[in-house]
Amino acid sequence: QLQFVESGGGLVQPGGSLRLSCAASGFTLDYYYIGWFRLAPGKEHEGISCISSSDGSTYYADSVKGRFTISRDNAKNTVYLQMNSLKPEDTAVYYCAARKIATVQAMCLHRGPNDYWGQGTQVTVAS
Repeated sequence: QLQFVESGGGLVQPGGSLRLSCAASGFTLDYYYIGWFRLAPGKEHEGISCISSSDGSTYYADSVKGRFTISRDNAKNTVYLQMNSLKPEDTAVYYCAARKIATVQAMCLHRGPNDYWGQGTQVTVAS
């Protein structure tokens, strides 16, 4: 089966850093747009960062811009989200998703019917 496996979540203090990983199995990431999304209780689903399949173009939501960095390592078939200067409001379940044809903006702002989704990893920011 095609799937993503997210890892790297956990409990961190405000101001701390965390790196999430999204490893693909059953397909290669080379030709997919990849996005990181999060969902917290009482909040809307949010696309926080997406990266293109070719030229490395990226998109960041205003809520994380300047603090988070998305990257991909095609050789490892993995996408990363480096999260710095974490805030309590970053607490959420973080998901990765893949889509073959998109723009980085569309990937982050609009869910597609054929997107592949991971199972999610919990990130909790608290002192």
